[in-house]
Amino acid sequence: MSDWRDFGPDTLSPPLRAALVVFARHGYHGASIRTIAEEAGLSVPGLYHHYRSKQVILAAVVDTAMAEMLSHTAAACEDAGDDPVTRFDNLVECLARFHMARRDQAFVASTEMRSMEPDVRDHHIAQRDSQQAMIEKTIRSGVDSGDFACEHPEDAARAISSLCVSIASWYRPDGPLTADDVVARHLDFARAMVGAGRDRRPGPDSSRSGGLT
Repeated sequence: MSDWRDFGPDTLSPPLRAALVVFARHGYHGASIRTIAEEAGLSVPGLYHHYRSKQVILAAVVDTAMAEMLSHTAAACEDAGDDPVTRFDNLVECLARFHMARRDQAFVASTEMRSMEPDVRDHHIAQRDSQQAMIEKTIRSGVDSGDFACEHPEDAARAISSLCVSIASWYRPDGPLTADDVVARHLDFARAMVGAGRDRRPGPDSSRSGGLT
């Protein structure tokens, strides 16, 4: 990808985008196949032609979001090279930007784990754990290099993940904070968690506005 900071329009198919809207508005159990079909401009048989069940639709919506997040964070790590501090900053920034750009996807993935069938949930948890392991590995590298003073990298990685996930619940594009403001604040929080000894600012970004409601 040309820029891991830029998420742009989502790549969901029209039926999946319709399902995302309905899941975010009504919840998985409050959504019906008929409502999703109507939102997508399809008949119920037409929707079933693409996806055989509501559970398959949920799995596809969540998997698409997680795959996008993982691909962007992998690119952010690669862009940092061997420096663990830059890699850590890039990871946190990327996660913050993802949860601003994909608020509905993040909300559905977080709140509808309870609605996932075991195999779907296991796959989702494996993706989530892969993301957290990326953060933990980076923290451990920073501890080894002497850049971080963190006694519990696993706990710190979990806390940083939760911090970034929470952005999706309150961020609004028309709020008082710009996207860069949100990134800068969360980088400060995350650096404090790992005992970072350097003060680095986030990289360049198109100046999108956003913030708290």
